[in-house]
Amino acid sequence: MFPKKNVPRWIIVALDLSISAVSLLLAYLIRFDIKADYTIWHDEWVILSKSIGVFFLVRLIIFYVFGIHRGIIRHTSTSDFRRLFLAVTTSSLVFLLVGFLRSAFVDGYYLFPISVLVIEYLFCVFLTTMSRFTIKLWYLETQKSKEEQIGVLIYGAGISGLIAKRTIEKDQRLPMRVVGFLDDNKSIKGSRIEGTEVFHSDQLESLLEQEEVNQVILAIQNPDPENQKRVVDICLKMGVELKKVPSPKSWINGEFSAKQLASFNIEDLLGRKPIVLNQTSLSEALNNQIVLVTGAAGSIGAGLVRQILNYSPSKLILMDQAESPMYELELELKNEFPEQVVEVVIGDIRNLERVERVFNAFAPTWVFHAAAYKHVPLMEENPSEALHTNVRGTKNLVEVSLAYNVHKFVMISTDKAVNPTNVMGASKRIAEMIAQDANTRGNSQFITTRFGNVLGSNGSVIPLFKRQIAQGGPLTVTDERITRFFMTIPEACQLVLEAGVMGAGGEIFVFDMGESVKIVDLAKNMIKLSGLELGKDIEIVFTGLRPGEKLYEELLSDKESTLPTHHPKILIAKDRGLTSDVNESINKLIGSLSNSSNIQLVEQMKQLVPEFISNNSEYALLDKR
Repeated sequence: MFPKKNVPRWIIVALDLSISAVSLLLAYLIRFDIKADYTIWHDEWVILSKSIGVFFLVRLIIFYVFGIHRGIIRHTSTSDFRRLFLAVTTSSLVFLLVGFLRSAFVDGYYLFPISVLVIEYLFCVFLTTMSRFTIKLWYLETQKSKEEQIGVLIYGAGISGLIAKRTIEKDQRLPMRVVGFLDDNKSIKGSRIEGTEVFHSDQLESLLEQEEVNQVILAIQNPDPENQKRVVDICLKMGVELKKVPSPKSWINGEFSAKQLASFNIEDLLGRKPIVLNQTSLSEALNNQIVLVTGAAGSIGAGLVRQILNYSPSKLILMDQAESPMYELELELKNEFPEQVVEVVIGDIRNLERVERVFNAFAPTWVFHAAAYKHVPLMEENPSEALHTNVRGTKNLVEVSLAYNVHKFVMISTDKAVNPTNVMGASKRIAEMIAQDANTRGNSQFITTRFGNVLGSNGSVIPLFKRQIAQGGPLTVTDERITRFFMTIPEACQLVLEAGVMGAGGEIFVFDMGESVKIVDLAKNMIKLSGLELGKDIEIVFTGLRPGEKLYEELLSDKESTLPTHHPKILIAKDRGLTSDVNESINKLIGSLSNSSNIQLVEQMKQLVPEFISNNSEYALLDKR
């Protein structure tokens, strides 16, 4: 085994001086063809004996000045080799200079013959470098893990992939062996990077069948989602573990460690191509503006806050009634955006007086309304609460925005507002109607954005599945046929901002959610990504549709059509319009909140939203009347 303690520095100094002596001897042997007679050697020694002391003294001083003895040999790096090269070169130049001075002013002899000096220099550079390389190689070999080596493929032959390879090979305690690189670029297929072959991603399946590959590391920081999905699907099918290199922002002190290899998340698999936004328009619209975000502590609200701060508003007001999440968000924002002015307001949008005080204090020019109750089963059991927040709260914000002449009011809605089958969806549809109606009653522009489920948001299915997997299962899925649209939080927030800027008022913007995903397939993939086997390590249990739940979500009702916008992922929904008495009917519904039963409230909702047909709910009896 390699000694655990570092070698004393005097030994390193002695080693380097010994190598210098050997180099000098070899140089003389070559100069005299290794067969000079005694007389020649004797005469040469008479001259050399006067300069040999200078030779060792100069080498010792130069090596000390360059600090080549300070490095730990087993951890010698390229900078150490460079310093060693410069030290040997400098000392040889000093020998040459001293030789010229001796020849000119002392006895007419050079310190060493120039041929000897050149040969000695080459030998010294080679031998000192090789000594360190040999010791380092010996150390690495003795430190290799004795465990069975795991075959690894690195997806991405760029800088990130190369760093991952070097990191794995550097940490010899890891039982990992890099089999090759995998890349989407066909032009580098078959080439080698630091001795490791590059394969095209189309070869992955055959590689997994032929080579002993146990793990694939995704090392592309901004991969093409379709290519990545293809690679991941093959790995999941073949039962190969997936890891990924995290963003350089999360590397410790700017350096990547193999311990930072992260598990591949289902969010990565469901991601799509990055959204290209009109940064100029967004900056012009939000820069130096006073912006209010309601529901700021929620998933979408917090996402919007971070996106908006990138455009330097003069002031950003965060409003939410959730005290602890708001405190945590405030701390994060102070760290991430120390220069931005952020005001935190604890308040409930259902409290009209509190809303008026906020507008009076800050006079926002933009309002992003993300506060809402969103959980379908809970709102089905508590319709009055859904109406208090989603309808009355929205009404409060809209009326105060009109009174304070807000420039733009952007409301966050949901695909569940389309042909609603539950109280929550119907309450959000009524909130949409409030915003649409307000757009005809003042100078403020009221815009609605509508999209489906958001990956990783509070209370969504993915965090639920993660908890269930951590607990050993089972994973609960309501129905084998159920599907949902998914969008990442950053993607949803970016599209909300884009729609808010492009909107002129009165529009309902619908986002392209891509293809719907079967929830049962989502559950199966999450099980595989966790390294578990369905039916052996964990089970999936079907629990039946919950009250008000749909099998399939929609983004547009039957009576709506869409118009394109300049952004391919954003469409405008052309709905049927509102009746002249809609504002009066909504006020009547809000006025009856304190003295009406759940059945009475839902009945009024169905009158306001005729397409609201309850599904798997006690309120379905109202649809038969």
